[in-house]
Amino acid sequence: MNKLKIILLFTIGLLSCRNEIENIKLQFLTEEVPDNMPLEFKQGIIPQNKLIHKGIFSPDLKEYYYTISDKDFEQFEVYVIRKNDGNWSKPEKAFFNSEYNEHGMSFSPNGNTLYFSSTRPVDIDGVHLTWHIWKSEKINGEWNKPVFVDIPNLRNKLVSHPTITNSGTLYFHSSNLNYSEMDIYNSKQKDGKFKNAEKTSISTNSKTEKCTPYVSPKEDYLIFASIGNQLDLMISFNDGSGKWINTKRLNSKINNIGQGNPYVTPDNRFLFYTTGEHLKKNWRVNWINIESELKNN
Repeated sequence: MNKLKIILLFTIGLLSCRNEIENIKLQFLTEEVPDNMPLEFKQGIIPQNKLIHKGIFSPDLKEYYYTISDKDFEQFEVYVIRKNDGNWSKPEKAFFNSEYNEHGMSFSPNGNTLYFSSTRPVDIDGVHLTWHIWKSEKINGEWNKPVFVDIPNLRNKLVSHPTITNSGTLYFHSSNLNYSEMDIYNSKQKDGKFKNAEKTSISTNSKTEKCTPYVSPKEDYLIFASIGNQLDLMISFNDGSGKWINTKRLNSKINNIGQGNPYVTPDNRFLFYTTGEHLKKNWRVNWINIESELKNN
């Protein structure tokens, strides 16, 4: 009797696991689902002689946005594919794409605001022509015209790769105009406007520069790229007082040849990130199950 129970429980567990994998395949319209080994996601959407830089989903997982550039990094554009009758649609330029450069996009947790980086000009004295943050809001199902997100004390800095939390705190990286002294900052909102930014306090073993942050909506973990001989993805955990501690390097299956632009699905299950050798420029977006890495240990 005990053997029959064990066999029955094993069979139920196996069927449940298979059903879950099939559901994930339908969710992402893919033939394979990664576990603890990364898989490449949608290689076929990268045009010839172009580079992919970042990939994110809308919170409902119905749209996938990604950044493409030429190999000289002179023109950055964002494309989108959408779920359509069980298939991904053909790529088209995102609604906020312009004649300037666009990159570093992310959605608010409710999906009604999209933040992104752009080099489009800002008609405000004291704002340098470089990367800055913009946003668009969805009203009655339609995205409105993007507006500049003013971080008052960073008007003469490069500001890019925004990610926003449930509390309305905006995280991003910022540097001098020549890309030096790059670090992660955050800005809180007051009366609908963002206040002066503060450098995010992240406990690390070295004083490396940091970029391309992703912060969970609950603000309990932060994933970012540390800048050294290559980009390595790191994770840090919120101590509850605004400091980020227990910082660690993500495992070697993720960190091997240079990584950046992290994004995590709303269920905190899958990490999407860009990886590739810088000189060879053979970049791709990988995804991997990251649940074990989210344990603060």
